[in-house]
Amino acid sequence: MIKNWLRARSTLEFLGTWEIMYNPDFKVVEFDHFKNEAGLHAFTLSAKEWIERTNAIGIYVQAGRYGGTYAHKDIAFEFGSAISPVFKLYLLKEYQRLKDEENDRLKLEWSAKRFLSKSNYIIHTDAVKNYVLPKRNYKKDMEWLAYADEADLLNVVLFGCTAKEWREANPALAKNSNIRDYASIPELTVLSNLETHNAELIKQGYSKKERFEMLQQIAQYQLKVLAEAEQIKQLPEKTEDQ
Repeated sequence: MIKNWLRARSTLEFLGTWEIMYNPDFKVVEFDHFKNEAGLHAFTLSAKEWIERTNAIGIYVQAGRYGGTYAHKDIAFEFGSAISPVFKLYLLKEYQRLKDEENDRLKLEWSAKRFLSKSNYIIHTDAVKNYVLPKRNYKKDMEWLAYADEADLLNVVLFGCTAKEWREANPALAKNSNIRDYASIPELTVLSNLETHNAELIKQGYSKKERFEMLQQIAQYQLKVLAEAEQIKQLPEKTEDQ
């Protein structure tokens, strides 16, 4: 059954594409040779020959009492889909179910991060009220300027623009929302941290310029760490039994 599956051109194209993506030592020239021969009546190919000729890692053959043909789960799913329409349909339904669950979880996580960001904003505004306003002598009806200044400091640090600049660049979106409503989960995580950091720096008496530089370094570092963590999560998993 595996030999018959390997004879198909679509199978070889799938296997070759997988190897090119994940195997730097894959022999592309040998792959092209097999691909050109695929579909001919005289063409046959065993898993062992595919591995030896192309240096493939997605499939491996083990001899002995517990021997057999094994493959990475990506390839195992492709094999199952090719030999069983029922398996393929269940696989598609399960994929859709998991994506729906993932989207629901991401929405919940985003809402939680947005709530946390808003909660930390209270800490942030308290620092402005107690440490910024007394120094600047704002008139009572103009105190909102201080809060807006500090909020925009964080906007520029994280998003590279002020709230006003974002509204002018996105007039359709700005009617019912603001720049922070379109932030990603990593950005909201960092924003929440920046609000706490900025509140402490305000209390310690740092100037706006000094705080901007320190907060920018913190934001860049934290976004980099979160991006790297996301890349690690997306790496292919180890080979499993087909």
